[in-house]
Amino acid sequence: MASCAGVAIRAVVFDIGGVLERVGPPIWAEAWRARVGMTHSEFDAALARVDPDGLAHTGGVSEAEIRASYAEALRLSAAQVDEFMAEMWDWYCGELDEPLVDYVRTLRGRVRTGILSNSADGARREETRRYGFPGLVDDIVYSHEVGLAKPDPAIFRLACARLGVQPDETVFVDDVEANVDGAARAGLQAVRHDSTQATIAAIEGLLASY
Repeated sequence: MASCAGVAIRAVVFDIGGVLERVGPPIWAEAWRARVGMTHSEFDAALARVDPDGLAHTGGVSEAEIRASYAEALRLSAAQVDEFMAEMWDWYCGELDEPLVDYVRTLRGRVRTGILSNSADGARREETRRYGFPGLVDDIVYSHEVGLAKPDPAIFRLACARLGVQPDETVFVDDVEANVDGAARAGLQAVRHDSTQATIAAIEGLLASY
């Protein structure tokens, strides 16, 4: 590890959705709107009733409760809500950015590695089953499991503490500007993810500069 002014980069932490996973627009939801016979405004209003206070990211709503809320809001049968939830998780987990994940593997042994994701109950199960993230990095912080969510600076400090590093020793990568700003406020070296190539270059630049 390179260092500057006595500070060494000792950890790199990645977001999941939009970074390690490529996630497209929710086209599957439009198909369900047509399937349940709702207008766009009716469908949007129904979805807004599922978690109106946004509690899922901090663990205030369980997967079972979300499932029941979708069933009620969209008037789905048990079989339909099973199908709806399966399609939702398929969309949520997106497609693995394999070149970026391959790069993350190269960081093991050079620095500590972690994941920090705003998430909902069930995310660890679904992403582990698909992509085996626990075997990729040293630690994973899912927001719903710790009761904190980005961009709260506290969750960035928690991620650093769990990796045994200081915020200024840590690079954090996210595709959402508010989360990048939150990480910077917590004292981390924050990188806005726009493309795999640019993100790798930015991380390597920081590793070489500190």
